[in-house]
Amino acid sequence: MENTVNPSGASASSPIVNLALQGGGSHGAFTWGVLDALLADGRMQFEGISGTSAGAMNAVAMAYGYNDALAKNQADPRERARESLASFWNGVVEMGEVAQPQSAMYNVLFNASGMAASPAASWLNAMATEWSHALSPYALNPLDINPLRNFLQQQIDFEALLHDKGIKVFVVATHVASGQAEVFWGKRLTADAVMASACLPQAFQAVQIEGEYYWDGGYSGNPAIHPLIYNCQACDVLLVQINPIRRNAVPTTSAQIMDRINELTFNAGLISEMRAIDFVSRLLAEGKLDPQRYKNVLLHRIDGGEALDGYAASTKVSTNGVLIRALRDLGVAHAQEWLDKKFHALGQHSSIHIKHDYLDSLRVPVK
Repeated sequence: MENTVNPSGASASSPIVNLALQGGGSHGAFTWGVLDALLADGRMQFEGISGTSAGAMNAVAMAYGYNDALAKNQADPRERARESLASFWNGVVEMGEVAQPQSAMYNVLFNASGMAASPAASWLNAMATEWSHALSPYALNPLDINPLRNFLQQQIDFEALLHDKGIKVFVVATHVASGQAEVFWGKRLTADAVMASACLPQAFQAVQIEGEYYWDGGYSGNPAIHPLIYNCQACDVLLVQINPIRRNAVPTTSAQIMDRINELTFNAGLISEMRAIDFVSRLLAEGKLDPQRYKNVLLHRIDGGEALDGYAASTKVSTNGVLIRALRDLGVAHAQEWLDKKFHALGQHSSIHIKHDYLDSLRVPVK
């Protein structure tokens, strides 16, 4: 594989990897742990990151630290990226500890389902559930108060993300009018774009950008992989997945049903992209496509879905410090296990089985 990315502190022979980061509320702290472990390992370079919702926040936090260090000629941008991620999530915890109703609104932003433990958050969720037939966020929150917007602008210098030799960041939001995925990157990547990627329509007004309106990117791509295929040269894509594809138990309570509906909705775009990638890969293997025109994507995955099943749905909206750090540690452990078992596959072959894991070959035969 030809190496085209060689930032400060990386070996010229290091494998180049693109990252695809799912959203999943406060469970995004698991992804923080994964990224921290990959950065600390130091054996790979990063060309692009695609993220949705909490995944978008992780993406900009990591890339900001990394690219800012490159711009300032610091010795190893990985350490600065780790500091930036830690600063973001520690700030999340500090905001969540504020004993005000707006803190509950901030918690709700991280996920549309579940109940937070605080009375204020429970009250807000109850309003959204019981009055949704009569009141929308435009009535419940006419001033469009969103404390995370200011926090994000304080944490991230979006100009620093534009370093020409740094990590490319792709943030996905859903265009309300068309339902299509909109990818924000380069100069279009702003705090508003990240807020659009995390805009749950049950809780907040649609985010207006350039005269158009956007909702949570999970409806159209969680995460979107195609930006990494068409705008990056590296073939390896490492997916950090925190929403389970399959659950064997049938949900029976209203909360369980809503949780499963959300999982199905927010995984639909990913499954569609997996089907397309598998189709192109098979045609390339059969010699039916020109390899000079079509990329053979090598897919890898660090999957927190099964481990996160042990956490109640309410944890998706919780910013409790003990929980956030436990999720981070869980992500670190899963990443280290992946590095031990699957790192050797980078640049060689995919380390997941798309047909088995995503395409349900028992119901839709795929030869």
